[in-house]
Amino acid sequence: MNISGTILLNRRPRQDRAGFTMIEIALCLAVIGVALVAIIGVLPMGMEIQRDNRERTVVNQDATVFMEAIRNGARGADDLVNYVYAITNNVPGNPFAFGFDSTYLTNGARIIGLMSTPEYVDANRNPIPYLSYSNPSYSNHIVAYVHSLSGPAVEKPPQNNPLLMQDSFTYRIICASVPVQLSTNNTTAYTTNLEANLHELRLAFLWPQLPNGSLGKGKQVYRTMVAGQLSMATTNSPALYFFQPQSFINAP
Repeated sequence: MNISGTILLNRRPRQDRAGFTMIEIALCLAVIGVALVAIIGVLPMGMEIQRDNRERTVVNQDATVFMEAIRNGARGADDLVNYVYAITNNVPGNPFAFGFDSTYLTNGARIIGLMSTPEYVDANRNPIPYLSYSNPSYSNHIVAYVHSLSGPAVEKPPQNNPLLMQDSFTYRIICASVPVQLSTNNTTAYTTNLEANLHELRLAFLWPQLPNGSLGKGKQVYRTMVAGQLSMATTNSPALYFFQPQSFINAP
């Protein structure tokens, strides 16, 4: 305090403080921009991989259901009418070719019976007992069109929302039931009978079924051996076939 009573403050010299220049800020923004572009570029790839994994998981779960139903000759799986909406057998020159939609697929027995159709039948539509069967035969190509059994409940039929049904995950199943050829040289009665009672069941899943009728890139084939008789249950058109795991026949 001076003589006049005025308080004098002790002023310190001003110190300069370091800061970011405009060039440094611009460089930082450029680095952040490059990182964001990279992240945005990877994001669609990650979403596509997630979708593929989800679809493959759904197919794996559904394949177990169809495999068990076909190999056991199930006739009471009526819930399948909500998911299998078409089955075709379009082979040029085959008099037993057919195509059915949901108006015919009204119960599980018809669905499983058509999906169990053997790949080769004789002139009377009976399954050929072994691959070296000499009588005239015809080839079948069974394709089932299916809404996924697994997945979000909001997508599951039956429902009256066509938009949800159109956007739901849909795939095709190519069904093949073929006698197993054990040997090309051994023609003993034992081998012939064994071939007549042993079939290879192949289900090829193709997905996704697109609205324009084309297919995506997804494909997975499931195989299993079925021991027992594959018999024709109906003589009318179309013929329905069922595996009988506890029933065996003697080859002609």
